[in-house]
Amino acid sequence: MARRSCKPQSYRMNAFVDLNGKTVLVTGGARGIGEGIVRGLLEQGAFVVLNYTSSKERAEAIADEFGRDRCLPVQAHMDRVEHLERLWTEAVAWKGRVDTLVSNAAVRQPISMTAPAADWDAHWLYTLKVNLMATAHLSRLAVLHFQEMGGGSIIGISARIAVRGDRPDFFHDGASKGAMNSLLRGIARSYAKENIQTYILCVGVIKTRQSDDMLSIYGAEEMLAEIPVGHFGQPSDVANVVVFCASGRAKYSSGTTIDVTGASFIH
Repeated sequence: MARRSCKPQSYRMNAFVDLNGKTVLVTGGARGIGEGIVRGLLEQGAFVVLNYTSSKERAEAIADEFGRDRCLPVQAHMDRVEHLERLWTEAVAWKGRVDTLVSNAAVRQPISMTAPAADWDAHWLYTLKVNLMATAHLSRLAVLHFQEMGGGSIIGISARIAVRGDRPDFFHDGASKGAMNSLLRGIARSYAKENIQTYILCVGVIKTRQSDDMLSIYGAEEMLAEIPVGHFGQPSDVANVVVFCASGRAKYSSGTTIDVTGASFIH
């Protein structure tokens, strides 16, 4: 019997999930995991609002590839409240509603424990604004919108370091993701009765430019040794789970955390 080829970057899922007619806002959607999520949602039939900060050329190219009626690129800085409010307003106005918010945008820049206090403080505050506060502001707007629309979902792209802790140079990233986890669990517990669901994706090492920076610091051999499946993840591995959660097929699992780590972290 002929063996079927494996295509790790394929996002197409079967008819079990259907995103036709659903509008999804994805933050940080122009590259890396975010781009993978955007492509997965679009290929499954969703309308996608693609937020980006600086990758305008890439965002425009994705929108042109799928069609401007299917993908709307919107520039917004995640550390500016006025940008977040404008992003949400434009997302809702595009198709008249947003069904799912995917909070993916994040920064992960090292800062040494021996850095000057002012630098360490500024680094922490910027990371908390982008990784946590942007999710908080957009989630608040999403909940208020979902209450009017009869429901919706929020999907947070978190990481295993939110639970197990991070390396010293990245304590701020782990702390911000841990706080995001708490936020989304609280929303699930408080608003499930109003048909509002949240899902947390605990992501491991996914092969992106951001992970390449980590590999250059700590080495691929060390990081690969702790992944039982034997290889780093692909953006499609995250995208497929996002597509499923956005489909509405997992409503009774609201508030859950899903590990996408190649069995390198299980909780």
